[in-house]
Amino acid sequence: WDLGANADFDDQQVSQLLESGLDAQEAFVGNQDGDLESAFAGADKMIEAIYKCPSQSHAPMEPMNATALWSKERCEVWCPTQNGESALAAASEAAGLPIEQCEVYKTILGGGFGRRGMADYVHQAVAIAKAFPGTPIKLQWSREEDQMHGFYHPTTMAKMRGSLDAQGKLTGVHMRVSGQSILAALAPQMLADGADLATFQGVVKTGLHPRMDEHRISYDFPAVLVDHAMRNPPIRPGFWRGVNVNQNALYLECFMDELAHAAGRDALEFRLAHMKNRPQGAAVLKAVAQRSGWGRDDGKSRGLAAVYAFGSYVAACAEVSVDADGKLKMDRIVAATDCGTAVNPQQIEAQVEGSFVYGLSAALFGEITFDQGQVQQTNFHTYPSMQIKDMPEVETIVMPSGGFYGGVGEPTIAVAAPALLNAIFAETGKRVRVLPLKDANLRA
Repeated sequence: WDLGANADFDDQQVSQLLESGLDAQEAFVGNQDGDLESAFAGADKMIEAIYKCPSQSHAPMEPMNATALWSKERCEVWCPTQNGESALAAASEAAGLPIEQCEVYKTILGGGFGRRGMADYVHQAVAIAKAFPGTPIKLQWSREEDQMHGFYHPTTMAKMRGSLDAQGKLTGVHMRVSGQSILAALAPQMLADGADLATFQGVVKTGLHPRMDEHRISYDFPAVLVDHAMRNPPIRPGFWRGVNVNQNALYLECFMDELAHAAGRDALEFRLAHMKNRPQGAAVLKAVAQRSGWGRDDGKSRGLAAVYAFGSYVAACAEVSVDADGKLKMDRIVAATDCGTAVNPQQIEAQVEGSFVYGLSAALFGEITFDQGQVQQTNFHTYPSMQIKDMPEVETIVMPSGGFYGGVGEPTIAVAAPALLNAIFAETGKRVRVLPLKDANLRA
């Protein structure tokens, strides 16, 4: 085999590429307001932190598969897919037949999380079926093939800077994201003058783009700049449940905790001070704080996180403990969701609980690494998921305020990791800024 131009590609090259964007002069702007230069120049105290999120696999329980039947007149495909139109187009292309002579039958998903929005496995199945005219063939990838040939959650880094005045008030925030663009790889026609606006999910300025208003930033800052230095390593990126709001919420919510600590203020009070024009966001944050016992002197360590994404306001409060050996125990997570109109509260509760299984699995274990051009995680022994014995109790508060229907299955994932990391700091005094947690030393 010719291993191609990326035969020597490894993680060190990824890190070097992302680091090059942290201080780059050119970047796409997703949120800008106020005089940040003056805020930083007049600061009594400057806070800076660098965070990193890795590539992550969708890791559905059912590997990619499809059944196909080809003849010169017709092609039929049976497959689990999140994108029937894309699967149909892939079948037509591989079959060498017009769309009108192709049919795709969608089966139940064995897990998708965004991975089954891509149709590479459909194309492959039809190509094989074409070699056996009139004979139905079933293609099923092995677990190893599935893990090593995904469209991975994009890897990014963020350099966060904030300024405080002499009274401990926040005067400015700069969030520089460096990393992959999903749209640049999968749908370049959707870029806006070269910018991937979806990169700013959860931190975007209201009015930047009509489709992005459901992902606007949760806070009002006196001065703010959020920008993106696009850096695309040769890794296939994909839409991974929650997409870019996951890392953006982690960067901003962990940094808000750092700012509050530097200012000597309570993390809840500090957040609420910047949510005066966002009553629904403040409401879900207050709800989880009250339910969890925030501020209570009961020996428990807690961490907060909040975000507005997919048209829903969500917040979480995590309770954790860390023993003398650095072993983490997650006791409870309280989550509040305002999704506008709640059609089925029981289903909302199930989605929130499931999203924490997925989000905590990613935060603790989720990392795809590369060496000599290949993915190193081949199965669940090297890419584990949460087990029941380690899963915290999840309490869901459904608090719809009316109006349009927001999302439920994706936004809550985004608050899992930052709430957990902020609780770990409350317990140990240590900041974890690089995921996954499996590599962190949590000894106090």
